[in-house]
Amino acid sequence: MNSDVTDFASLAPAYPEMLMAVGILVLLLVGVVINKERSALVSWLSVGLLVATGLLVILQPVDGVVFNGLFVADSFARYMKVLVIGGAGLALILAMSNAEENGVHKFEYSVLALLATLGMMVMVSANDLMSLYVGLELQSLSLYVMAAIKRDDTRASEAGLKYFVLGALSSGLLLYGASLIYGFTGHTNLNEIVVAIANGGRSIGLIFGVVFLLAGVAFKISAVPFHMWTPDVYEGAPTPVTAFFATAPKVAAMTLMVRLVMDTFAPITQDWQQIVIFLSIASMVLAAFAAIGQQSIKRLIAYSSIGHVGFALVGLSSGTQVGVEGVAIYMAIYIAMTVGLFACVLSLRTDTGYVETIDELAGAAQTRPFVAAIMAILMFSLIGLPPLAGFFAKWHVFLAAIEANLYVLSVIGVLASAISAFYYLRVVKVMFFDAPIKQFAAVPGELNIIMGVSGFLVVTYYFTVGSPLASMAHTAAGSLF
Repeated sequence: MNSDVTDFASLAPAYPEMLMAVGILVLLLVGVVINKERSALVSWLSVGLLVATGLLVILQPVDGVVFNGLFVADSFARYMKVLVIGGAGLALILAMSNAEENGVHKFEYSVLALLATLGMMVMVSANDLMSLYVGLELQSLSLYVMAAIKRDDTRASEAGLKYFVLGALSSGLLLYGASLIYGFTGHTNLNEIVVAIANGGRSIGLIFGVVFLLAGVAFKISAVPFHMWTPDVYEGAPTPVTAFFATAPKVAAMTLMVRLVMDTFAPITQDWQQIVIFLSIASMVLAAFAAIGQQSIKRLIAYSSIGHVGFALVGLSSGTQVGVEGVAIYMAIYIAMTVGLFACVLSLRTDTGYVETIDELAGAAQTRPFVAAIMAILMFSLIGLPPLAGFFAKWHVFLAAIEANLYVLSVIGVLASAISAFYYLRVVKVMFFDAPIKQFAAVPGELNIIMGVSGFLVVTYYFTVGSPLASMAHTAAGSLF
């Protein structure tokens, strides 16, 4: 009896995941038992479960390695889990407004979102190539279904199918890379792989394995040239689903990338640095130019997210603790900006439905001044204009790159940021200076709250959350070194 208690107590680092798994099963039963018309109850219970899990992560911090080395809990994992849970919770709240019109009114949507979040939490704490893949697939399989959840919409079905086919390809790349790494090191545990590389030295087979593994992860963060699914899926999927895609999964995959390169492949820093620098430059440059010609708002946001992944990778390219801190801060600010942006997009409804193109935003400042003002602030922040939060996000990653003597990368990043100002400012110009062509409808209360909070955080970042966030990121990054 005592040994059972001890065994359960020894699993303390994984309590949040266990709570999440049990909660998902309960909510699945609740959804089946009650009427489908009452799926809002399941949605709010899902948000409650995410809040409870987040509080457990924050208030009961336990470090350790469990499940025979498959799962690790440390400060870095906890920091990123809070971001993942926060992004998922806010995306679920966004989905509740006009859920039926978006096709996300079924109770299964919330359960799938929670399953994806559980997969992300496993990814964040993965300490083995096996647990890494299990977490990744749990997340991916849920997201495939979420993309196509609006079954009577051909665009959503197409988005789900594209994501599934290309996602399967990326999983194949990742598994091939993992098998090569196992073949050349003899281990799947990340800690043992470090030792094997340090003792055995680098080999061409191992480098190939690293390339394929990082290619699989780069697909999940939609870094160029593995970004091809992003604009199509973002545009085709219902807007609340796109909001979910653009927040939590990005953080989880970026965490995986950081843990792999900074921890597991630390002995071959020169090799992975070249890969990450290429991904960073390609993402920043392609996104800056490709977004210029976009008319669809969601495609614009897709290219924007690709560009921001490139900026976050600038910090990682440095290979230093300062760089990891920069990535941690960048992802937190990115989630706040993205959630606020999607709240604005979801709140700009016309008599014919949601605003789809940038031209339809014309005159929004005259009829919906609050939404237009928040959206303009978020656009300025996405550009990186001081003193908004987006400026400090880029400041941290560029600082890390300059300290690591990556001057060319920093210059390319600043130039890409300047080019991106064109398409962000175009949205502001259309909202404030073009004549209105459509009448905008009223907006649900929770969207107003999310927009207001997001705008407030972005504007007052330096004076409110700046120092605490920097100190938490410092602690989180320190646990990897």
